[in-house]
Amino acid sequence: MAIELYNDGNHKCVVFHDLVSVEGIQSNQFLIVNGGHSALIDPGGDLIYNDLFMQSYKYLFTKNLEFIIGSHQDPDIISSLDKWLVGSDCQVIVPALWERFIPHFASPGKIKNRLIAIPESGMDIQLGDVTIKAIPAHFLHSEGNFQFYDPISKILFSGDMAASEVNTREEMPVRNFDLHIAKMKNFHQRYMRSNKVCRFWVNMVRELDLEWIAPQHGQPLQGKAMIEQFFNWIENLECGIDLITQDHYQIP
Repeated sequence: MAIELYNDGNHKCVVFHDLVSVEGIQSNQFLIVNGGHSALIDPGGDLIYNDLFMQSYKYLFTKNLEFIIGSHQDPDIISSLDKWLVGSDCQVIVPALWERFIPHFASPGKIKNRLIAIPESGMDIQLGDVTIKAIPAHFLHSEGNFQFYDPISKILFSGDMAASEVNTREEMPVRNFDLHIAKMKNFHQRYMRSNKVCRFWVNMVRELDLEWIAPQHGQPLQGKAMIEQFFNWIENLECGIDLITQDHYQIP
């Protein structure tokens, strides 16, 4: 299913969800269209390629796809890459740390001269009239992880940050943050590296003018009040190595 998070006639941001119909983790894919320019963020794996291709056709003539953007290296992020490379002349933007790994998702030679590496400090991505900000999100969860901020729609495409474990047809966006915590807590405690990193992240993204946080899994957060509730929660959450003890390191 495709849901428009933003559409002013020229600039559109669309989320695709519920595309995994068999085994595999449910995930969201995002399309940004600015005039005749377009980029897919975290396009997913082979399980959803055909459905995503068909559903995106309303917004995108695939041959004109300008960028595939990957936040990190996981299969549910970008393992369908080879098919997009064949079907379009797009360039591929990925974190520099994973630059040597991403070609494993492509046929030999197919990605040559089409790969753009995001430096550790982040970068600007020019898409038509909009400058998408690639923002460092290292260790949240991936070591070389990035998020992407669209200043027109004021959406932060946040990867695994703010992700939730939900049923496939959950209402979008989140309506009750307190009830939603139960869907996020276990995920963040397992996949976010530490409270220290979460606090650094909150300090950084609070500087952005945000109306949406759109994660790769589960429901997006809409509105400044809802987003601030999330910031207050995540900056105080013990997670990852904060919770590790010697009990986790025992010979079975």
